[in-house]
Amino acid sequence: MENAAGIGTVTSEMIEARARELAVINGHTSSQPSDADYQQAKRELTGESEMDPQEERSESIPDSEGWDPLPGSTGRQAADSLGEDEDAEGRSESAQMFEEGVSEAEHDQMRQASRADEENDEPEP
Repeated sequence: MENAAGIGTVTSEMIEARARELAVINGHTSSQPSDADYQQAKRELTGESEMDPQEERSESIPDSEGWDPLPGSTGRQAADSLGEDEDAEGRSESAQMFEEGVSEAEHDQMRQASRADEENDEPEP
């Protein structure tokens, strides 16, 4: 297996060299790596996690075992809130306007049909 050998013991010189590389990558001068550059270099070379230990522990806990504000409480479903452009039946504003237009069109058709019937019913002179 090629390239399988590790880097061995991480020395302070190795951390210093990587911190200088990171400083250049992050836009600093290589002669002045920041503490963050040193910390990142150490994490990279030693294989430490990016998260702090407390955060890492909380991330490893399954969701089913997470914080429970009231142990034994089953909870309840919150009521669905309507959007600001929805009516009580949950129709959007555009659906409401469409339905209103259909109603008006039906009403106009009925009025026109009624007028046509009246004209046909009138006796011719």
